[in-house]
Amino acid sequence: MSVSLTERAAIHVRNTIERRGKGLGIRVGVKTSGCSGLAYKLEFVDKFLDEDHSFESFGVSVFVEPKSLPYIDGTKLDFVKEGLNEGFKFINPNVKGECGCGESFQV
Repeated sequence: MSVSLTERAAIHVRNTIERRGKGLGIRVGVKTSGCSGLAYKLEFVDKFLDEDHSFESFGVSVFVEPKSLPYIDGTKLDFVKEGLNEGFKFINPNVKGECGCGESFQV
């Protein structure tokens, strides 16, 4: 089981942590939300939780809550720029469908 970052996403996370002046990495999880049932959540990690699963990509730690891991196992996060917009793109092999607005998904 794993969750990983592309090199571009790892660089973005590392740069953001440096600007913040603190941080151990990024935590990825899911929450119940939206039309399709689940939505991703991201947060910077300043304190490791004992129950977190930890993975590393390009020198950046990725932490995942145990209850979220079955839904996002194998997911790769990329950081993309499309026109004036930029943000994380989740490449999740478990997704069976997404809502029309792209804010939630189902497995």
